[in-house]
Amino acid sequence: MTNALHKLDKAELQTYLQQHVPGVGRLLEIEKFSGGQSNPTYKLVTSDKTYVMRAKPPGSLLKSAHMVDREYRVMAALEDSDVPVPKVYHLSGDVSPIGPMFFIMEYVEGRIFWDPALPECSNEERKAIYAEMNRVLAVLHDVSPNTVGLMDYGKPGNYFQRQTGRWVKQYKASETANLPTMNRLMEWLEANMVEDDGSCALVHGDYRLDNMIFHPTEPRIIAVLDWELSTLGHPLADLAYQCMQWRLPSFEGLRGLAGLDRVSLGIPLEEEYVRQYCMRRGLNEIENWEFYLAFSMFRLAAILQGVVARAEGGNASNPEASEVLRKAVPLISGMACEVIGELVE
Repeated sequence: MTNALHKLDKAELQTYLQQHVPGVGRLLEIEKFSGGQSNPTYKLVTSDKTYVMRAKPPGSLLKSAHMVDREYRVMAALEDSDVPVPKVYHLSGDVSPIGPMFFIMEYVEGRIFWDPALPECSNEERKAIYAEMNRVLAVLHDVSPNTVGLMDYGKPGNYFQRQTGRWVKQYKASETANLPTMNRLMEWLEANMVEDDGSCALVHGDYRLDNMIFHPTEPRIIAVLDWELSTLGHPLADLAYQCMQWRLPSFEGLRGLAGLDRVSLGIPLEEEYVRQYCMRRGLNEIENWEFYLAFSMFRLAAILQGVVARAEGGNASNPEASEVLRKAVPLISGMACEVIGELVE
C-alpha cells in the first residue's frame, strides 16, 4: 500500500499488533478509508477478523487537535452504556510503528449514509432514521459522566465561552485569508455570549448522519464514530450542530437539507426535531436558539479552515476534498451572519 501520509511497514505493524492486541491473527491487508478530513483511518484485515486503525496525521498539528487518545478513552468508557460504540482494543503511545499515535478498534459492518436527504431510503425509513438519531443523542446526553468514569473529561465553567475562545484561537492559527464574515461572527459570539445555565453532559462534538453506522437492514444505529471533539459540555451544542444541517445547502463538500421539501421526503422539520429531543429529555422551550446555531456554524467553519490550512501545508488526509472545502468557509460564516441578522457587505 502506498500512502503519502504514513509509511506503513506491514511486517513491523504485524509484530506490534501481535504484542498488543490478543488474538489479532496474521495481518493480510491494509486499506486507507477515503472519507474523513481529520484523522487518517485504515481498515486492517487479518486472518482472524477485521479491525480499524485510526491515527493522528503527521506533521505540525494545532494544539488540542486530532486527539485520538480522547476518542479511545470515551469509546472505552461508553462500552457498557446504552450509547452504541465500537469496541476498542489498544491505544499506542506518542511514538508508534507508523510514527504518530493511533488506536485499534473493531470494524463494524453496517450502513453509512453520506447524504442527509437519504435518497436510497423510503419515506418511512427516513422518518425512522431521523427518529433514531434523535433518540441516541438524547441517550448520550443522559449518560452520567461520573458513572462512566469521565468526570474529568472537560473543564468547568461556561462551555460556550470556553469553546468560542478555543475555536477563535484555532481559526486564527489556521487563517489563510481575511474573511469579513468570520471576523463579524467572532465579534458577535463574544459580545452575545449566553450565560452558563449549569447544564453539563458528555457531548459528541461532531454528531451528524455520516458519523454513524446503521444496522444493515434496520433503521438502528449500531455505532457512533468520530469522537475526536467530544468533551463535557452543554448538550444543546450537539443538538444545534446537527440541526445546522437543515440549513446548510448541498454544496460540493457540504451535505445539507436546505431547499428540499423535507415534508414530502418524510424528514422532520428542524422545529419538530428539536421538540422531539426536548420531549425525550424533559426540557422546556429553548431560548437563544440563534446563538447555538451561529456558534455551531462558526465552529464548523473554523474546523474546515483547519483542513484548508493543513492542505496548504501538505498534511491533509484528503487534499482534493480539502480544496473544495475552501469555498465552504465564507459560505457557512455568511449563513451564520444571516441567522444572527448581522449581514456583512
